[in-house]
Amino acid sequence: MSRSPRLPPHPACVRARRPLGRAGRHAQRGYTLLEVIVAFALLALALTLLLGTLSGAARQVRWSGDAGRAALHAQSLLDQVGVGAPIEVGESGGELDGGRYRWALDVRPWRDPSTPPDAPLEPAAPQLFEITLSVRWGEGRPGDRVELRTLRLAPATAEVAL
Repeated sequence: MSRSPRLPPHPACVRARRPLGRAGRHAQRGYTLLEVIVAFALLALALTLLLGTLSGAARQVRWSGDAGRAALHAQSLLDQVGVGAPIEVGESGGELDGGRYRWALDVRPWRDPSTPPDAPLEPAAPQLFEITLSVRWGEGRPGDRVELRTLRLAPATAEVAL
């Protein structure tokens, strides 16, 4: 006896045998309220992170612009020290850009640390000065400052040379 191949059941019969509750669930496609709430929460989190990053980037760009402008002002001020007038020991300060930048200049004689402190200075020799310039902006936070230090060689003064 030979068996005939078994044919798949007719689709109408399959539908009729399926339980009604399962067919109703599969017939409606969509998102549940929980899925929508989770999707909105993830979107809110992603937007918060993105806006925080953009805000931090804008702050960095503003700071770098201020720091660059302060460095240019500082370089310009340092270039003027000892030009047109002899270098004078002491402190001075002022404002630039309508008070947006504040500067302080400190000029001190420089001595080589390897020489003894009581070694006499040669009066007719040129003298080195340590010049420290600090430029501040904004509310004066520690990061809102540029400080430059340099040594400047000055010729012997006329009083000392005589």
